[in-house]
Amino acid sequence: MSTWCCVKQCGACCYLEPSERPDLDVYLTTAQLEQYLALVGDDGWCINFDPIDRACKIYADRPQFCRVEPETFYEMFGIQPEELSDFAIDCCHEQIEDVYGDRSLEMIRFDREIGL
Repeated sequence: MSTWCCVKQCGACCYLEPSERPDLDVYLTTAQLEQYLALVGDDGWCINFDPIDRACKIYADRPQFCRVEPETFYEMFGIQPEELSDFAIDCCHEQIEDVYGDRSLEMIRFDREIGL
């Protein structure tokens, strides 16, 4: 059984292009949606993503919707805590594939980290 974990220097989740996430208003509140849209740079990446270090510049203070935590995923998606790891793994696989490709170094590193 695999357990989700964040892989440093990936950043796939920091690609926020709203046109690629048309259902944002379904799982974000109006205030969260405004905050989300304010974070999107001209290139679709979060303005707080450091492309050189491939890390979040505000990680400790990042918005709630950027956190993979049981409470957040329950509120946003109705995911029960015992389902969080599998759901987060699926989300990461989809996002990493979309951003970097299914055979990318980021995907290989993610799969290795979660034990696949």
